Amino acid sequence: MPPDTASPDPRTPAPELPAHGPAAPEPRDHEPAPPEPRDLTSPAWPAPPPRRPRRRIDSLWRLRTYLRPHVPRLVLIWIPSFAAVGIAIVIPLVGREIIDGPVARGDRGGVVPLALLALALGTAEALLILLRRRLLADAVLDVETRIRDDLYRHLQRLPMAFHSSWQSGQLLSRVTTDLSAIRRFLGFGLLFLVLITVQIVTVTGLLLSMYWPLGLLVVASAVPIVITSLRFERGYITVSRKVQDEQGDLATVVEEAAAGIRTIKAFGRGRHVSGVFDEGARKVYLTSMEKVRLSGRFFTFLEVIPNVTLALVLLLGALAVGAGTLTLGALVAFSTLMLQLVWPVSALGFILSMGQEAMTSADRVMEVLDTEPGIVGGTRALGRPRGHLRFEGVGFTFPGAAGPVLRDVWLEVRPGETVAVVGATGSGKTTLTALVPRLHDVGAGRITIDGVDVRDLPLPVLRSIVATAFEEPTLFSMSVRENLTLGRHDATGEEIEAALRVAQAGFVHRLPWGLETRIGEQGLSLSGGQRQRLALARAVLSRPRVLVLDDTLSALDVETEALVEEALRHVLRDATGIVVAHRASTVLLADRVALLLDGTVAHVGRHEELMATVPEYRALLSAAPESEEAVR
Repeated sequence: MPPDTASPDPRTPAPELPAHGPAAPEPRDHEPAPPEPRDLTSPAWPAPPPRRPRRRIDSLWRLRTYLRPHVPRLVLIWIPSFAAVGIAIVIPLVGREIIDGPVARGDRGGVVPLALLALALGTAEALLILLRRRLLADAVLDVETRIRDDLYRHLQRLPMAFHSSWQSGQLLSRVTTDLSAIRRFLGFGLLFLVLITVQIVTVTGLLLSMYWPLGLLVVASAVPIVITSLRFERGYITVSRKVQDEQGDLATVVEEAAAGIRTIKAFGRGRHVSGVFDEGARKVYLTSMEKVRLSGRFFTFLEVIPNVTLALVLLLGALAVGAGTLTLGALVAFSTLMLQLVWPVSALGFILSMGQEAMTSADRVMEVLDTEPGIVGGTRALGRPRGHLRFEGVGFTFPGAAGPVLRDVWLEVRPGETVAVVGATGSGKTTLTALVPRLHDVGAGRITIDGVDVRDLPLPVLRSIVATAFEEPTLFSMSVRENLTLGRHDATGEEIEAALRVAQAGFVHRLPWGLETRIGEQGLSLSGGQRQRLALARAVLSRPRVLVLDDTLSALDVETEALVEEALRHVLRDATGIVVAHRASTVLLADRVALLLDGTVAHVGRHEELMATVPEYRALLSAAPESEEAVR
């Protein structure tokens, strides 16, 4: 069959971001090539793909759209916040009136109303702060939840190439640690940054108006604080990003060690893997200590300057009171207002560091959200699918690879027919099957179902038509029933039992709670054969029109495999089947066999024909231990 001369369109539109999420990014020509595979035993892990340069605040600013649904609540938050600041400033002025008025005159009766006024103002300030906190907590937690939801949904849309090039720990830290840093800044830092700025400006103006020489002293003390803050910002943003990246690397080591604990124990490599963890933990410790030293010097400076300034204010103010140029009440009010600047100035450094962490975190989150889903669904309808599958001149090359894995593949699988794909290790069998449900996209040619390019079908529709059972099945930390119905939530009890019978997975009824038994993360409480049978039952239960079995029976014993194959023959009569086979017994499930050589389908025919006419096929199957008996 000649190759198709029509080159398919790239079909890589820009991502569809949520309406309340950040603005859509500029389109890119292609996805970045993944870094070299990471070795768990090496402490030097690859960095995520390169980022587009942007200003530090840009990513955080783009997240403002998540605040829009809370604008009315934010308005209500600002009103009590500013009112509380105003009351805090007024209370020292009331104290000045008490000292310079009734106390100076010896009028005890005049003290009571002013004291009650100060008490009422203090109570009102406390109530306003309580109201502000109650209004703010709900808003910022909702913002964090919606960003996390959008980030998780976007991760589901991203192609396998993305997940292959990113460490799982890096993604986990973005969904947890980074979003928490953003929430803390939006819920505390941003509000207090504005309030503190307003408070500092207002109090400084009052101090200048009350006694300008001391007011100028306070203003002069702010100059070294501003200079130090600018220098601190430049250094802190760098070390903060380094800590967050190293924490993501460490999370990857923990996640992989937990998932591979059986392998680690089997090879007695626990001490070695612990050493890898210790190395990563030490890197986080050293960088964190660098961060602590930087912030420690800054916060110490912020504590020293206001206290030295306060001491000078008390000294010079006492001299002014003695000279009669300043009243005692004014000095007390001045000192009280000056004390109100100590906490804001100290907190300013903390809030600035929190802002730097939030900007770094937002940058890391936007790295993921800005990544374009290379695989997006179309809009074509298919009606009642029959499962007529065709590979037409299909080619595929992994990003960054030197050459193609598949080239000019032509293959047709008719409805109700089963084709076994056979080839040497690394010949591209698994890649070929992964192209059908679009876990990867073809680089050349096209794949059609009932004459419709799979790229024109909506992804949910395509993946309801095609079901895949992998050689290395993935089971989730949920019940057996939930794992089985992952692809079809409306399955009845009878249908579940039928799928279990096909997969010879009746062992689930002997588990402590039957179908409701939680099988643990990665299904490690089950044997390899049990996991494969559950994955096969899950695929069968989805009632696909195209069933892809990627060497699904490799972990089964001979007797169980024979029972499963017999049951599968009945299932495959009603579906189009593609079976990746290494065993001769599995090949006999198929109506025809396709032999992959050098990345292309070199021969297609019945098993007996290929055994008789194709030496490469005969040599390949003869390597299987049971092949001699199976092919006689």
